Amino acid sequence: MAASALTALYLRNGLLTSHLLALTTVYFLGGMLAWPFLLPLARMLARGRALEARFAAFFLVLSLGTIAMTAFLFAMDYRWFYARWHAPFGTLVWAFQFAFTSASAVYQFAVLGLGLFLPLGFLCLLAASLYLARHMR
Repeated sequence: MAASALTALYLRNGLLTSHLLALTTVYFLGGMLAWPFLLPLARMLARGRALEARFAAFFLVLSLGTIAMTAFLFAMDYRWFYARWHAPFGTLVWAFQFAFTSASAVYQFAVLGLGLFLPLGFLCLLAASLYLARHMR
């Protein structure tokens, strides 16, 4: 996912961004942290099914899970930045600030960040889903 984000950023603006390392890290960790949770879930959903259903299970679980994990990491980074202006931990105001800051970060990720998955991420997703569906025991 980091390679996909870097490729998209290169095609968009030649990697001219001041947040290149942070974006690369978030996309790398999003894919890396999602994989151990998603693979068993996808295998459970695909077990005993036809090849097409196994492919669909892997495709759906890997795509949505990777997006969700990357959005979560983006939201936590966003929250960490704005935490200095938020109320003390555990208060009702803090809970609202946490919820709305996280929701706005996920929305911002959906609008601006999903496109960084497309150049290579989609192709990798197709290849991985096909490979996993064919080689599932």
